[in-house]
Amino acid sequence: MAEVVEREGSTATSWPGHFKGQMLNTSSTSIVATPTISATSVAYWTLRVGAALCFIGHGAFGFITKAAWLPYFAVAGIPESWAWQVMPIVGAVDVIAGMAVLFAPRGLPLVYMAVWAMWTALLRPLAGESVFETLERAGNYGVPFALLLLAGFPRSIRDLFGPMTSPLTDDRVLERVAIVLKWSTVLLLFGHGALGAVTGKLMLDQHYASIGLQSGVTAMIGWFEIALASAIALRPFVGLLIFVAFWKFVTESLFIMAGAPMWELVERAGSVAAPLALAALMSNRRYRTMREQSASLEANTAAV
Repeated sequence: MAEVVEREGSTATSWPGHFKGQMLNTSSTSIVATPTISATSVAYWTLRVGAALCFIGHGAFGFITKAAWLPYFAVAGIPESWAWQVMPIVGAVDVIAGMAVLFAPRGLPLVYMAVWAMWTALLRPLAGESVFETLERAGNYGVPFALLLLAGFPRSIRDLFGPMTSPLTDDRVLERVAIVLKWSTVLLLFGHGALGAVTGKLMLDQHYASIGLQSGVTAMIGWFEIALASAIALRPFVGLLIFVAFWKFVTESLFIMAGAPMWELVERAGSVAAPLALAALMSNRRYRTMREQSASLEANTAAV
């Protein structure tokens, strides 16, 4: 049913299921459409699901055990014989954190996610790999950090255990979240692109070969991703961000095409969530601007 709201000199009718700020004016009636789900809530849930899937996917490899992790344990001084025993423990903690954020978000698991994801990303260059490996994983640590900001960054020990089941709507908070998501998206695109264009990572050749592309395409696609990163750094817009989210889902799906377990795709959910959540926030900003313009127009009309 429509909600009729009396205003001075007019009657406003609010209809669910439409975006707030879209106004149709008649001689005596203004119809103001109100969303059933706000764009900010869409961003919140996108980040929440993205962070959860990232850690559930990463944790699954702990249970499976992954030989590629051995050099990272060695950086921390953990010998190979111990590393195999520790991997399932790490996996269990990651899965528990992911499930907690998905079903009952609290500050503590999100702080763990942001810190742990940053540390595991830094382990790559510490183990002798390219620094671009750290940048390419910006979705892993940027998404839980953005969610922390959006849900209310914990300021005390008590806050770490309090529920974080809804987003904040303060403009300053949303602006900070948007900045984190923007640069997370830029870094993950630039890092992945540089791995192809600069380092010529062999795994990327294998991914593109799985769909019939020649090895020479790796550098070309890498430069394309660097160009995308530059475009978002300079002037992000909703359509471009949605394309980037789709692009990341497709390119990360090549893990499966190349014969890797599906958890490789699941643990990269942050790379899809970051641009999608930013697109939602930018959409929210657009409708807020529309509301302000509508209010200004009404004020000017009343003055005349």
